[in-house]
Amino acid sequence: MELGLVGLGKMGGNMRERIRRAGHTVIGYDRNPDLADVHSLRELVDSLQAPRVVWVMVPAGAATQSTIDELGELLSIGDIVVDGGNSRWTDDEKHAEELAAKGIGFVDCGVSGGVWGLENGYALMYGGAKDHVARVQPVFDALKPEGEFGAVHAGKVGAGHFAKMVHNGIEYAMMQAYAEGWELLEKVDSVTDVREVFRSWQEGTVIRSWLLDLAVNALDEDEHLERLKGFAQDSGEGRWTVEAAIDNAVPLPAITASLFARFASRQDDSPQMKMIAALRNQFGGHAVEKK
Repeated sequence: MELGLVGLGKMGGNMRERIRRAGHTVIGYDRNPDLADVHSLRELVDSLQAPRVVWVMVPAGAATQSTIDELGELLSIGDIVVDGGNSRWTDDEKHAEELAAKGIGFVDCGVSGGVWGLENGYALMYGGAKDHVARVQPVFDALKPEGEFGAVHAGKVGAGHFAKMVHNGIEYAMMQAYAEGWELLEKVDSVTDVREVFRSWQEGTVIRSWLLDLAVNALDEDEHLERLKGFAQDSGEGRWTVEAAIDNAVPLPAITASLFARFASRQDDSPQMKMIAALRNQFGGHAVEKK
C-alpha cells in the first residue's frame, strides 16, 4: 500500500525504512529538506492516490495539532490520519471528532521501540474503528516485531495512546527500581563488581528484561556512570498516567514515586530537604550542614 509519513526524526525515519523493506511505498515529509521526499504537506497529499493514509510522527501537543489541522484541510472524504506520536488520549478523541466532521477517519497508535525498532520491530497499540484499523493493517504488520505478539487493537479511539501511556508509566517504575538497586550496590564496600552483578541477572532471574540488558550495555560503556549527570527528564506520559490514576481512583504508588524521583533529580539543592534538616535540628538537635 501507499503511506504518507509526516515526521522523519529518530523514530519516523527508521519507520519509513522498515515499512519500505516490507514492500510498501512510503512518501515522507519533514521540515528538514535533507530528510524529506516531498517539501510540503500539500505535495505529500497530492503524491498519494485516494483513499489516502497519512501517518503523523511529530511531537505531541501543538505540533501534532497544527499538522492534523492542516491535513484536515488537504485530505478528502474516506482518507485516514494515524497519529503515531505520544499524544494524550484526550487529544485523540478531539482529533477524531474534528476529522470525522470532514469525513476523514482517525486512528491513534502508541509506538514503542525507540532506536532499536528498525531491526527489532515496533510494539504497537492502536485505537479506532475496526474498518479504519483494517485499512492501516498492512503498515502495522510491517512495523510490528516478528512473531505472534507485539501489536494490539486496544479499543476505541484514544485506547492506543492510553495503553502506551500506561506502558511508559510502568517503564518509569521499572527503571527507578533498577536505578535504586544499582545505587545501593555501588554504596556498600562488600560488593566489588556491581556491573557483573547486573550482568548475572540477565539469565535465570525473575527480574531479567530488555531494560536490564540496556542497563548492562550502559555499564559496559561507563562502569560507574561517572560521565553522566544525575538528571532525568520526563516525557509527560508519566504525569498523564498519575493524573489518570487520580481520575479513576486507582492507586499507583510505585509509578507515582518514580515520577517524583525524576523531579527530585533536577534539584541541586533541594528546598524540601532544607526544611527537613531544619526540623530535625529543632526537635532533636541533629546536626545540619550549612553553606
